[in-house]
Amino acid sequence: MQHWPLSDITVRTPLVELRWPSPQDLDALAALGAEGVHAPGFMPFFSQWTDGDPAAVARRVLQRHWNAMAHWSPDDWTLYLVVVHDGEVVGSQSLGARDFSVTREVLLTSWLGLRHQGLGLGGQARAAVLELAFGGLGAQDAFSVVRRENTASQAVCRKFGFAHDGTQINAVRGLRAVSDRYRLRRADWEASRVIPAEIGGLEPALGMFGVEATPGPPAATALSAALSGVRYAPDPDHVDA
Repeated sequence: MQHWPLSDITVRTPLVELRWPSPQDLDALAALGAEGVHAPGFMPFFSQWTDGDPAAVARRVLQRHWNAMAHWSPDDWTLYLVVVHDGEVVGSQSLGARDFSVTREVLLTSWLGLRHQGLGLGGQARAAVLELAFGGLGAQDAFSVVRRENTASQAVCRKFGFAHDGTQINAVRGLRAVSDRYRLRRADWEASRVIPAEIGGLEPALGMFGVEATPGPPAATALSAALSGVRYAPDPDHVDA
């Protein structure tokens, strides 16, 4: 879209691509959410957007993306990207911030469709969004909030070097839900990068994030050399707020 430079942003790893959703991508994501994202007995999301009949869940997926787009400002934004594997939309990955030009801190959320979990795609998507946050936007901190019972998401945070940063209490389905806050600092990210990622189309959109010039190290990492002889074991998949 000529007047919406966010639509050209992509991040690629050896297994997945993050990209701004086309109408077709968004429709596929809505259908995927309606199929199921987690076991019915456990709600990992504070907003509880997966509760309800499939049609309601699908519409909620669309509304979340449209709402973020409609209310975007450089001082308060949430970027929702679809996760694509072998040409198929398999989930969603987001990063958001308020007053990013000052705080340089982003919040990460993500989910994968049930049938795409357990294949290591969640870890690849997490690596991609961290490259976008730190390498592309110049973030200093990234944090995530994970339900204490969500062991797969807890494992992903630890794998990527996130440190425990306190707890959070929410009401979820009418019950008290305890979550752990995890924080990843820039220096720890730089020391633990193991999955190569390549960013495209970011430069024209930097002003929309409150970033006026390309910060920090180069945003793109060449994939060709990094992929030679490299193998990736499946990781637990991340599902949080």
